[in-house]
Amino acid sequence: MASRKPSKATAKKSSRKAKKKATPNAKGKGKAKGKGTAKGKVKAKSKVKGKAKAKVKGKAKAKAKAKPKPKAKSTPKAKAKSKSKPAQKPKVTAKPKPKATQRAKPRAKAKVKVKVKAKAKQKPKANAKTKAKAPRKQATSSTKAARSAKSRSDSATVVGKIRDEAQAVHGKILRKAAPSLKFPVRSLSNVVYRPGDGFFRMRGKKKERALTVGTVKTFAQTLRMMAFSKELVETDDIATKREAYYVSKNWDDCRFAEQPESDTVMEDVEALFGVNREQLGFIPEEKGGDVAGELMVIDHDRETGEELRIDCTRFGSGAYSIPISVEDLQFETDAKFILAIETAGMFQRLVKHTYWRSAQCILVSLGGVPTRACRRFIRRLADERSLPVYVFVDGDPYGYSNIYRTLKVGSGNAAHMNEYFCVPQAKFLGVTPQDIVDYELPTHPLKEVDIKRAKDALKNDPFIQHFKEWQKALAQLIKMGVRVEQQALAKHGLNYVIDEYLPRKLANPKLFLP
Repeated sequence: MASRKPSKATAKKSSRKAKKKATPNAKGKGKAKGKGTAKGKVKAKSKVKGKAKAKVKGKAKAKAKAKPKPKAKSTPKAKAKSKSKPAQKPKVTAKPKPKATQRAKPRAKAKVKVKVKAKAKQKPKANAKTKAKAPRKQATSSTKAARSAKSRSDSATVVGKIRDEAQAVHGKILRKAAPSLKFPVRSLSNVVYRPGDGFFRMRGKKKERALTVGTVKTFAQTLRMMAFSKELVETDDIATKREAYYVSKNWDDCRFAEQPESDTVMEDVEALFGVNREQLGFIPEEKGGDVAGELMVIDHDRETGEELRIDCTRFGSGAYSIPISVEDLQFETDAKFILAIETAGMFQRLVKHTYWRSAQCILVSLGGVPTRACRRFIRRLADERSLPVYVFVDGDPYGYSNIYRTLKVGSGNAAHMNEYFCVPQAKFLGVTPQDIVDYELPTHPLKEVDIKRAKDALKNDPFIQHFKEWQKALAQLIKMGVRVEQQALAKHGLNYVIDEYLPRKLANPKLFLP
């Protein structure tokens, strides 16, 4: 059969196959060239677009006066291709941009370093501030050390007194002698008032409590109370008067039946050693009193010794409460006087209307007969800031001879400590018997207990007996047969006491009762 002549298409295919077999490397090169050309075109387009975008961005950033963002780095392959193909000159022109970004990075780092240096320079300033505060901290720590040293010294003194008395009792027992304890007589009959002193001072009478069949329980209770006090002082602990009563329930036959018994023995121990009950580790149940007005109280944190400044004008509708111990407090004030007020209701009215601001004074709520802490607070404040003290209480024998007199000169029961817990510079503002007449105040009849208290003060109270003005006032009250409360001033208006009564009274302090 005759052979057909191959077609041109078939011949071309066969020649292509032959070429492929003959030159295998050419195949790779062809592919590389084809791919390189395609990639080059795509990259060229992307770079043209990138260049256009860079120009637009460059213009926008030039307007904003900001540096252009660095573009992504080109790969080594792209660099090689850009060198091999001269047609792609835009690539060569685009090269400086990555370099610029490379240079820009060190500049950014340099800026960061500058910032760090600037911060480093600021550190000495902070150190300078710290150094400036250092003396204050040292002063605080030294003050705290001084206070703790004084406290340890006082504690050692109290413990020493208790130990000496206990050894004396023990020595008498060993000698087969009846042990005894001598206590000062705590009553008005054993005190004297001298204007030079300004308080009730004890005459020196003492009572002896010997160990007998009839006094064995009281004597044993006294020794147990002394031992309990020694334990509190040595462990730097405290106990309220109520807690002391309950502790006695563990003393078998020495336990107290009622708290008044416990309180009496506690006061005997206090008088025996000539110290206050707080030094023995006993504290009262009641709070010291409330304070409002132009006063800065400077206290210290118990743990850190840090200074605490308490502004008594910033308690809103409340007030600063006087702590149990006021010995370490300091005061700053521009007030002109201290106004001590018996009732909480009257105190709240004056605080509500910020009377302390208009009168430029310090208000203190006594809450009835003032506590020792309250009296000591007023005494220290008045002494250190040279302030007069005016007292505003109900117009009755209790307000005169118990509240006011106790604040001014102390009491017979605590005569051994009156020197520290009284305010000799206090003056009586009101309400006086004459105020009842002058201000036409509503009154209540005197009760039998009121009449008895007034007559007893006239007969036995050394303070009342010393001042004729008080004798005349009490006699006038008994003759009128009435008593008056502070709130009676509300008859003329709720704020009559602020608008009229107090301003009129304060205009003539020389007319106050002594």
